[in-house]
Amino acid sequence: MKLLLDENLSRRLVPFLQNHFPGSTQVALIGLEHADDRAIWEYAGNHDFVIVTRDADFEELSALYGQPPQVLWLRSPNQSKPATLSLLLENRDAIVAALHEKGIACVELGRQGFE
Repeated sequence: MKLLLDENLSRRLVPFLQNHFPGSTQVALIGLEHADDRAIWEYAGNHDFVIVTRDADFEELSALYGQPPQVLWLRSPNQSKPATLSLLLENRDAIVAALHEKGIACVELGRQGFE
């Protein structure tokens, strides 16, 4: 499973995700830094990415258009890069189970895990 980090998440997380989420990237790294949500949505769907965001707009697009792509909505307040990385890595198995195995379109992940 590869993740596409939205603009609101640091591109510096990408190298640390590669062992657990190979092929992951961030929107600025693929030329979508100032793209609108719909363009990011289409890119993610066409390239088999899961969008990771703190933005409710992608949850709304998920409800409106369905999948692909799927959305991982981080519901924790802005936090440090290490805290965000820990949240993703510590919940990797649950993320894969919800998105890949169960096929859920959008999952919410908070400080305590899935909400």
